[in-house]
Amino acid sequence: MAEDVTEVAETKVGKSLDIREVLAALPHRYPMLLVDRVISLVPDEEIHAVKAVSFNEDFFQGHFPGRPIMPGVLQIEALAQAAGVLAVESLGLSGTGKLVYFMAIEDAKFRAPVEPGVLLDLRVGFVQKRARVCKFWGKAMLGDKVTCEVNFTAMIADS
Repeated sequence: MAEDVTEVAETKVGKSLDIREVLAALPHRYPMLLVDRVISLVPDEEIHAVKAVSFNEDFFQGHFPGRPIMPGVLQIEALAQAAGVLAVESLGLSGTGKLVYFMAIEDAKFRAPVEPGVLLDLRVGFVQKRARVCKFWGKAMLGDKVTCEVNFTAMIADS
Protein backbone atom coordinates (compact mmCIF):
# COMPACT_ATOMS: atom_id res chain seq x y z
CA MET A 1 0.00 0.00 0.00
CA ALA A 2 1.46 3.40 -1.02
CA GLU A 3 1.80 6.09 1.59
CA ASP A 4 -0.02 9.38 0.89
CA VAL A 5 2.32 12.31 0.55
CA THR A 6 0.88 15.78 0.96
CA GLU A 7 2.88 18.77 -0.18
CA VAL A 8 2.49 21.89 1.86
CA ALA A 9 3.17 25.16 0.10
CA GLU A 10 5.76 27.20 1.93
CA THR A 11 4.51 30.67 2.76
CA LYS A 12 7.13 33.31 3.37
CA VAL A 13 5.98 35.78 5.94
CA GLY A 14 8.01 38.95 5.99
CA LYS A 15 8.08 41.78 8.42
CA SER A 16 5.73 44.74 8.23
CA LEU A 17 6.73 48.39 8.60
CA ASP A 18 4.57 51.25 9.82
CA ILE A 19 4.88 54.80 8.53
CA ARG A 20 7.62 55.71 11.04
CA GLU A 21 9.78 52.84 9.79
CA VAL A 22 9.07 53.78 6.17
CA LEU A 23 10.19 57.35 6.94
CA ALA A 24 13.40 55.98 8.50
CA ALA A 25 14.12 53.95 5.35
CA LEU A 26 13.31 56.66 2.76
CA PRO A 27 14.35 60.31 2.46
CA HIS A 28 11.06 61.20 0.73
CA ARG A 29 8.52 63.41 2.49
CA TYR A 30 5.11 64.86 1.64
CA PRO A 31 4.09 65.42 -1.10
CA MET A 32 6.53 62.96 -2.72
CA LEU A 33 6.29 60.10 -0.21
CA LEU A 34 4.24 57.47 -2.06
CA VAL A 35 4.56 54.49 0.30
CA ASP A 36 2.23 54.55 3.30
CA ARG A 37 2.86 51.13 4.80
CA VAL A 38 4.74 47.90 4.20
CA ILE A 39 2.54 44.82 4.51
CA SER A 40 5.36 42.32 4.08
CA LEU A 41 9.08 42.58 3.42
CA VAL A 42 11.17 39.46 2.86
CA PRO A 43 14.81 40.69 2.85
CA ASP A 44 16.78 39.86 -0.30
CA GLU A 45 13.56 38.83 -2.09
CA GLU A 46 10.48 41.05 -2.26
CA ILE A 47 8.21 43.63 -0.70
CA HIS A 48 4.46 44.24 -0.62
CA ALA A 49 3.68 47.87 0.25
CA VAL A 50 0.61 50.06 -0.15
CA LYS A 51 -0.18 53.61 -1.19
CA ALA A 52 -3.52 55.02 -0.05
CA VAL A 53 -4.62 57.05 -3.08
CA SER A 54 -6.63 60.00 -1.77
CA PHE A 55 -8.61 62.60 -3.69
CA ASN A 56 -6.57 65.19 -1.75
CA GLU A 57 -3.38 64.36 -3.68
CA ASP A 58 -2.03 67.50 -5.38
CA PHE A 59 -1.73 65.84 -8.80
CA PHE A 60 -5.48 65.17 -9.02
CA GLN A 61 -6.15 68.92 -9.38
CA GLY A 62 -4.82 68.85 -12.92
CA HIS A 63 -4.76 65.16 -13.91
CA PHE A 64 -7.55 65.27 -15.01
CA PRO A 65 -10.26 67.73 -13.91
CA GLY A 66 -13.55 65.83 -13.93
CA ARG A 67 -11.79 62.43 -14.24
CA PRO A 68 -9.00 62.20 -11.67
CA ILE A 69 -6.39 59.55 -12.57
CA MET A 70 -3.06 58.91 -10.84
CA PRO A 71 -0.27 59.55 -13.37
CA GLY A 72 1.53 56.43 -14.51
CA VAL A 73 4.92 57.95 -13.75
CA LEU A 74 3.84 58.34 -10.12
CA GLN A 75 2.85 54.68 -10.01
CA ILE A 76 6.39 53.88 -11.16
CA GLU A 77 7.78 56.28 -8.53
CA ALA A 78 5.73 54.51 -5.84
CA LEU A 79 7.17 51.17 -7.00
CA ALA A 80 10.67 52.66 -6.95
CA GLN A 81 10.17 53.90 -3.40
CA ALA A 82 9.00 50.43 -2.35
CA ALA A 83 12.15 49.06 -4.02
CA GLY A 84 14.19 51.59 -2.05
CA VAL A 85 12.74 50.29 1.21
CA LEU A 86 13.45 46.71 0.10
CA ALA A 87 17.04 47.57 -0.85
CA VAL A 88 18.00 49.49 2.30
CA GLU A 89 16.32 46.92 4.56
CA SER A 90 17.96 44.01 2.73
CA LEU A 91 21.40 45.63 2.81
CA GLY A 92 21.08 46.81 6.43
CA LEU A 93 21.19 50.49 5.41
CA SER A 94 17.94 51.77 6.94
CA GLY A 95 18.51 55.04 8.77
CA THR A 96 21.99 55.54 7.27
CA GLY A 97 20.96 58.29 4.87
CA LYS A 98 21.81 56.26 1.77
CA LEU A 99 19.75 57.15 -1.30
CA VAL A 100 18.44 54.88 -4.04
CA TYR A 101 18.62 56.55 -7.47
CA PHE A 102 16.92 55.39 -10.68
CA MET A 103 19.34 54.41 -13.42
CA ALA A 104 16.97 52.81 -15.94
CA ILE A 105 13.29 52.14 -16.47
CA GLU A 106 12.43 49.35 -18.88
CA ASP A 107 9.30 47.69 -20.25
CA ALA A 108 6.87 50.02 -18.47
CA LYS A 109 3.28 49.08 -19.21
CA PHE A 110 0.12 50.76 -17.96
CA ARG A 111 -2.86 48.45 -17.79
CA ALA A 112 -5.64 50.27 -15.92
CA PRO A 113 -6.34 53.72 -14.44
CA VAL A 114 -5.91 54.38 -10.72
CA GLU A 115 -8.61 56.65 -9.32
CA PRO A 116 -8.91 58.24 -5.88
CA GLY A 117 -10.20 56.23 -2.94
CA VAL A 118 -8.22 53.01 -3.44
CA LEU A 119 -5.34 51.19 -1.81
CA LEU A 120 -2.73 50.64 -4.48
CA ASP A 121 -0.75 47.46 -3.85
CA LEU A 122 2.94 47.82 -4.66
CA ARG A 123 4.80 44.56 -5.25
CA VAL A 124 8.50 44.68 -6.00
CA GLY A 125 11.21 42.03 -6.07
CA PHE A 126 14.87 41.71 -6.82
CA VAL A 127 15.98 40.51 -10.23
CA GLN A 128 19.65 41.10 -9.38
CA LYS A 129 21.29 42.50 -6.24
CA ARG A 130 24.79 43.85 -5.86
CA ALA A 131 26.32 46.15 -3.27
CA ARG A 132 25.62 49.35 -5.23
CA VAL A 133 23.39 48.47 -8.20
CA CYS A 134 20.16 46.49 -8.05
CA LYS A 135 17.63 45.43 -10.67
CA PHE A 136 13.96 45.05 -9.78
CA TRP A 137 10.62 43.97 -11.19
CA GLY A 138 7.55 45.86 -10.03
CA LYS A 139 3.77 45.60 -10.28
CA ALA A 140 1.17 48.06 -9.03
CA MET A 141 -2.20 46.42 -8.49
CA LEU A 142 -5.79 47.04 -7.45
CA GLY A 143 -6.84 43.71 -6.00
CA ASP A 144 -5.82 41.14 -8.60
CA LYS A 145 -5.83 43.66 -11.47
CA VAL A 146 -2.43 44.97 -12.60
CA THR A 147 -2.42 48.75 -13.19
CA CYS A 148 1.28 49.14 -13.99
CA GLU A 149 4.27 46.85 -14.45
CA VAL A 150 7.90 47.77 -14.95
CA ASN A 151 11.50 46.60 -14.67
CA PHE A 152 14.02 49.09 -13.37
CA THR A 153 17.58 49.51 -12.19
CA ALA A 154 18.70 51.64 -9.27
CA MET A 155 21.98 52.66 -7.67
CA ILE A 156 22.58 53.00 -3.94
CA ALA A 157 24.71 56.03 -3.08
CA ASP A 158 25.57 58.49 -0.34
CA SER A 159 23.18 61.41 -0.03
